[in-house]
Amino acid sequence: MSETTRAVRLSRLAHEDLVTVSGTGAAGGTWHAIGEIFRHREMLDLLIRRDLKSRYKDSVLGFAWTLVRPIVQLVIYFVIIGKVLGAAQSVHDYAVYVFSGLILYSFFSEMITGTTGSIVGNSGLIKKIYLPREVFPLASIGSAIFNFLMQFVILIAATLISRAFPISAGLIYLIPSLLLILVYGTAFGLLLAAVNVYLRDIQYLVEVAMLLLLWASPIVYSYTMVHQLVTKSFGADSWVMQLYTDNPITLAVLGFRKAMWTAGAHLGGSEYPDHLLLRTGIAIVIGLILIVVFQRVFARLQGNFAQEI
Repeated sequence: MSETTRAVRLSRLAHEDLVTVSGTGAAGGTWHAIGEIFRHREMLDLLIRRDLKSRYKDSVLGFAWTLVRPIVQLVIYFVIIGKVLGAAQSVHDYAVYVFSGLILYSFFSEMITGTTGSIVGNSGLIKKIYLPREVFPLASIGSAIFNFLMQFVILIAATLISRAFPISAGLIYLIPSLLLILVYGTAFGLLLAAVNVYLRDIQYLVEVAMLLLLWASPIVYSYTMVHQLVTKSFGADSWVMQLYTDNPITLAVLGFRKAMWTAGAHLGGSEYPDHLLLRTGIAIVIGLILIVVFQRVFARLQGNFAQEI
């Protein structure tokens, strides 16, 4: 490059206006990130499609594999816990009861595990082109939503087969429960995706945490059983019961089950906690705050993503 050309370029650069690329506050930075994601929405759509296609590439059954795992889980829990251990005798429509909890838990689990490895798994793109880094965990969330919808169809079919199609006032809990799972999956997905770049053990810790969370929520056992055990040991209003109940996964599972499992409408109030809808709403608000906080953590850590991966 000649000295004249270099001088001309430096002169032009000196007269360029400065452009602010991020907000100064947490909320401003989050809104800026949302705007960037919206401008790259077509790329986000392509990444979701790529994730779904690559997952079942060269397989004969293709997307049908999305249904195999939850159906196998349903059969195992229904036979072992329902029939062998006798849980199905005390729970009406036990197949719908278990499957409604399983697919909601699987939805959250797939979001968390997918987003945790999303930045590391897309290292090639991150090093070569500019994209708002948030689109990679969001793409994993998008593919998890697709898989959940596939499994939700199976749940609807199960309610039809068992002649327990959910047409009741309990359907009001459906959207808040799904929103609760989506909000917390997005919040922790952003945080874990960023931290996993610097500490690769996170992805293995997440696998253990998801296994513990399966049994820390009333998915394959009833909330009534926990309520009775805790009441006997600590009292009905103990902090142990409050902590267990206000777990977002517990609230989401109970709300989703109240919407889809019609047999629960004929049981006593102990099957569901008091003020379930209010508790869910409060948890959603807290989750939205966590999205803002964790997105700012993500934004601060993303500067060295390319170097670390």
